[in-house]
Amino acid sequence: MKEVIVIGGGLAGTEAALQVAKRGIKVKLYEMKPVKFSDAHTNEDLAEVVCSNSFKSNLLTNACGLLKEELRILGSELIPVADSTSVPAGQALAVDRETFSRKVTELVEKNENIEVIREEVTEIPQDSIVIIATGPLTSEVLSERIKELTGSDKLFFYDAAAPIIDKDSINMDIAFYGDRYSQERGKEEPEEEWRERIKSEEGSYINLPMNKEEYEKFWEELVNAEVVELHEFEKREIFEGCMPLEIMAKRGMDTLRFGPLKPVGFTDLRTARRPYAVVQLRQDNSEGNLYNIVGFQTNLKFGEQKRVFSLIPGLENANFVKYGVMHRNTYINSTMVLDNTYNMNEDENIFFAGQITGVEGYVESIASGFIAGINAANKILGKDKFVMPKETVNGALADYISTENDKFQPMNANFGILPKLDENIRDKKVKYQKMADRSLEIIKIIKENV
Repeated sequence: MKEVIVIGGGLAGTEAALQVAKRGIKVKLYEMKPVKFSDAHTNEDLAEVVCSNSFKSNLLTNACGLLKEELRILGSELIPVADSTSVPAGQALAVDRETFSRKVTELVEKNENIEVIREEVTEIPQDSIVIIATGPLTSEVLSERIKELTGSDKLFFYDAAAPIIDKDSINMDIAFYGDRYSQERGKEEPEEEWRERIKSEEGSYINLPMNKEEYEKFWEELVNAEVVELHEFEKREIFEGCMPLEIMAKRGMDTLRFGPLKPVGFTDLRTARRPYAVVQLRQDNSEGNLYNIVGFQTNLKFGEQKRVFSLIPGLENANFVKYGVMHRNTYINSTMVLDNTYNMNEDENIFFAGQITGVEGYVESIASGFIAGINAANKILGKDKFVMPKETVNGALADYISTENDKFQPMNANFGILPKLDENIRDKKVKYQKMADRSLEIIKIIKENV
């Protein structure tokens, strides 16, 4: 029986390999770690989670939440692992990143149909079914081979990872636990009881309130801080979906207050009023001793990160376990290269999966690997291509990356790429819920054919 070669052991590659193996087909999964590491990867496990530990919302009225539910129903292998390694994050799914990667590695390595080969691939295999899932940090040598294969220039964007803090170094006299809106004072609630309730609350996030003076001082230092000098080619484009904090701040003094530092739904215990801005910290591991700074992807020099971020009330003595980094991400112009099964238009033996296709995000990468894996297996088994309907988030993403677009750039899961409903509904939550209902009805019907 023919085998499938998967190049890349990230989220997309491992999901694809497991889907192929599930269908009784042998897989050779190539991963260059630990022989060679990219600039962003640090451990030897497969499916390493780099930028953040959040797989985003679990709500069905959120497109990424719906995408995860679609994958759960259809039989994704990685989403259940994420569920089993989750850490508190309110309505979001966040994972203990090391435990998650280790469990995925164990799942792959114990599969009798998968052979893991730890070496760098520098040539794309010929006369084989191949899934290229090398991710946004594809090695330079293989990038050249892919460029030759696709016949199109590579595009670039830059992804930034947020710093991680030791929880014990956070000043909890200033910081407080709580999810947005959860700690608002009730109309009949005495102030003393409210304060005690907030102090004893164990919410998913640690919150750091800032007054106007504190925020403006922080903003001033942030926009004037030293950043890592980029190469000329790195200056061409910055992806909006993972904007470095300092770039966002330079758009205006209040930009951060309407973005990652928005204070809506919180009360500063020091003043019993809404704070001017709020920095949120999200649990990063199952032990609960590490927290990442939400939305603080950055390209600041390490020393500057320590200096500037320590200006945030509550982080004055913070121990930075890991500083933020910014690294090159690459993707192909999939709209000219792939169909809606992630199969190449000009070579049906080759599939792509993951962020190199232009899907942006952890769950989106898993989704692309899921579809590519099924279709690679179907090709060997002589079955028809498995095409996800556009009314599902899986299908809408596959359609987005395969539909010609002069302004193509990486795309997260969002309801804007799904077909409109037959009725005009102004209330977004109601509209999104109806879109979710429509999707899940379709998913349950096609489940038997997956």
